[in-house]
Amino acid sequence: MMTKWMAAWAAMMTMVALGLTTTEAMATQRPDAVIGRWSNPKGTLAVQTGPCADGSLCGQIVWASPQAQADARDAGIAGLVGTQLLQGYRPEGRGSWAGRVYVPDMGRSFSSRIRQTSAGTLSISGCLVGGFLCKSQVWHRVA
Repeated sequence: MMTKWMAAWAAMMTMVALGLTTTEAMATQRPDAVIGRWSNPKGTLAVQTGPCADGSLCGQIVWASPQAQADARDAGIAGLVGTQLLQGYRPEGRGSWAGRVYVPDMGRSFSSRIRQTSAGTLSISGCLVGGFLCKSQVWHRVA
């Protein structure tokens, strides 16, 4: 037999779950939800996403930590800030885009997918060869 307290708790948890689901669905349905400033997992880079000249999605490095800048210089990249990291992403479903990611310390671009997992997180993956040997990172929105 369910007590009043248990019934109230169950009702409250249902409302919270519905609210989170609705918030996440709204975030991934809005085409501009991925536009903004995002930080890599280590907090050493910030990328501003927005439309490219051709209407696809791009992302440019707008801030880099001193260590990230030193690592880039060691890899032969004089100026990390201003580098276009995300290139030519096109929508391929709700909350998902496909394009290319530039890896500065390798000096190469790879096929990539961005999946928005919540209003504040992106999962960005890059693959070496035809969708194999992939690596992904979770990036967080910067306020």
